[in-house]
Amino acid sequence: MIVIDTNIICYLYLPTKYSANAELLLKQEPQWAVPVLWKSEFRNVLIGYLRKNLLDLKTVISLLQEAEDLLSDQEYQVSSLSVMNLASQSDCSTYDCEFIALADILKTKLITQDKQILRNFPSTAYSLESYLNPEV
Repeated sequence: MIVIDTNIICYLYLPTKYSANAELLLKQEPQWAVPVLWKSEFRNVLIGYLRKNLLDLKTVISLLQEAEDLLSDQEYQVSSLSVMNLASQSDCSTYDCEFIALADILKTKLITQDKQILRNFPSTAYSLESYLNPEV
């Protein structure tokens, strides 16, 4: 099991330069864990695509449902104390620290492309590339 942040979910469902790696990650590590917050963040990304006319409402709803189905049994609450402690020791947002807190609780890694998280939590956070190609 690994923790993934919302940007990895976006890469899986929306076409980006990281999409192939997100798909590979899911094949290699099919058990993804997320804090409950992921859903609000993903909804926000999808509404942005809708408002820019990059996706229609039917597609947005379909993508949201697909992602919810993938992650429904892997959503976790995280403690405010853990999140606030992590945020106070870094320059990351409390939103970002929810993902780090969950990785800490589950004693696993967080996969993210967020440079700020990668910089602040190098022992817990891994980029897609470094996780998929540890020898590089």
